[in-house]
Amino acid sequence: MLARTELRTPQQRECERCGRREVWDATDGCWRIATEDGVRSSGNLHCIHEWDIDGTFRPYE
Repeated sequence: MLARTELRTPQQRECERCGRREVWDATDGCWRIATEDGVRSSGNLHCIHEWDIDGTFRPYE
């Protein structure tokens, strides 16, 4: 019997330049700005975001 391999996906990300934080919305299939205590973590509107998801993230275990 073959072992089942599941693809892992990031659930959140943060820009290393401006601090913008986003969470994955599985219902709509897109990233949304994270909200903490009613405050949106939108970072800098004009930033070219450098997300913290890089080669260290392993989509397969």
